[in-house]
Order: sequence, then C-alpha cells, then structure tokens
Amino acid sequence: MSNNLDGWIKTYRNFPKPGILFYDISPIIAQPDRLRVVCELIRDSIAEWNPDLLAGIDSRGFLFATPVSLMTDVGVVMVRKKGKLPGEIREESYALEYGKATLAIQKDRDVAGKRVALIDDLLATGGTLAAAEKLLNNSGAQVVGTVVLIELELLNGRQKLKCPVKSLQTYDE
Repeated sequence: MSNNLDGWIKTYRNFPKPGILFYDISPIIAQPDRLRVVCELIRDSIAEWNPDLLAGIDSRGFLFATPVSLMTDVGVVMVRKKGKLPGEIREESYALEYGKATLAIQKDRDVAGKRVALIDDLLATGGTLAAAEKLLNNSGAQVVGTVVLIELELLNGRQKLKCPVKSLQTYDE
C-alpha cells in the first residue's frame, strides 16, 4: 500500500551523516489536517488485524500510536530505547551498523495474550521493528502487523519481520 504523502515529507541529503537521505515527517505533524489524515490511514490499515493494543516505537512511533489509540479505543504500550523506562523491564538487543542497541518494555504492561499492532515512522533495514516484534512476542503478545509511514524498499527491512507490514509511503531510493 502506498499513498501520495510525498509532498508532506521533506528530504535532507547527508543527514545525519554523509550518504544518508533523511526523510523528515515534521511537515506532517506540524499541520493538524495532515496529522489527522495520516492517523486515519493508520487506523484504516490496522482495522483488519483487530488489535487489542498498539505499540509505539521510540520515539516517532509515539506521535502516531497515541492519536490512533484515541480513534480506535485501543491502548498503547511504549517500546523504548534502553534506559528510558522505570521499573522492571524486558529487553531485546539487536545489531546496528556499528554496534548494537536495545529496546525495552515495562514488565508490568499487560501484553500477554494481546493482539498488538506496531506503529513507527520508518522501516529501513528492519532491525528496530524486528526487535520490537520479538520483544513483544516473547512477552506473551501476538504481534499481528506493522504499519509505518515510510518504507525504504531497497533496504529490504520487511524481510526481517514475521508479521504483515503496511507502508503509507514507499521509496526506492
């Protein structure tokens, strides 16, 4: 699935480092009408999965999971970077280009037996979303799908995910 959100996404070459083309969603969240449209597209994308819970991925996934939660009357669990959550946590580490990163959820979040839809802004190499999927599934949830605003198709990130993936906007660059 691809929509024509291209006019609402700004690109920056060589950010945050040389050779990277950064896709900026700031123009979407700066305009309430655009944000509403994108959240409605996400809501419609997850409807067939009938999730019990949404998982917003740190940090831009939170921007979309929360309003979609209000539209669907479904709660949100935050999947955060290591060290950002208090209390007892569950963690999942994954490889980065130069090192590793860790995602976490709080142990007392009620995810066991819940159908969870992941929401994030970008699917590139797939490492973050695959780690979030594994973390939630290992916590007793059933990840039923992932929705992203932007997918960079050439990086083949969706191949790392076991669940279905829907993208609002795709790029092959």
